[in-house]
Amino acid sequence: MNETEAFAIALIGGLFPALCWLWFLLREDSAHPEPRRLIALAFFGGMITVAVVIPIQEWVQTFIVTQTLLFTVWSGIEEVFKYIAARITVLWRREDDEPIDPIIYMVTTALGFSAIENVLFLLSPLSGDTVFSTIETGDLRFVGATLVHILSSSLVGLALSLTFYRSKTARRFAVVIGVILATALHSAFNFFILNTTPEETLRVLSFVWIGVIALLAVLEWVKRIAPRFR
Repeated sequence: MNETEAFAIALIGGLFPALCWLWFLLREDSAHPEPRRLIALAFFGGMITVAVVIPIQEWVQTFIVTQTLLFTVWSGIEEVFKYIAARITVLWRREDDEPIDPIIYMVTTALGFSAIENVLFLLSPLSGDTVFSTIETGDLRFVGATLVHILSSSLVGLALSLTFYRSKTARRFAVVIGVILATALHSAFNFFILNTTPEETLRVLSFVWIGVIALLAVLEWVKRIAPRFR
């Protein structure tokens, strides 16, 4: 397999899971859908953020010697910059006018980030022409890492949703709490997924799926309680 074919397949394999989850997410907001141009902008913002995050992570790695701390710092960097990307692209706009909107935009940004991250992860096994490794990596990215990006960024979005009609100070404090929780979730996943046996990995992924189910319930809850904040 030549480099062009490897890149094309990795691009498709990286984008497809993220776009599938994005399609599913937008169905949850079908009653009052966000403008497609802003969804695209948030997704693209997440994609671009990878190019900013990777050099910072590589620089930080030179100062950290323990794996646990490194995973935590890396996760924190990703969560902070995903929020910054969403803030720069969409969260300041007037279309962000319902409590559920920050969750939609944060998760969309996370999916854009995850899409490019998936491509980079898939390029290595594809370039080596190891089909089994490619499938294994792709499945893990689809059901594991992509979902963790969704869940972690949804925590930041939820923090904004719960303080949607409150003061700027309250919303800023909520963002800090959301980013801390998102970092904890993300770093815990990274640690366990890379330090467990295959059998235990399935257990970790099962907790991720439980988190997705909880997220869907939270989305419905946010939609129902929104009028109480008015």
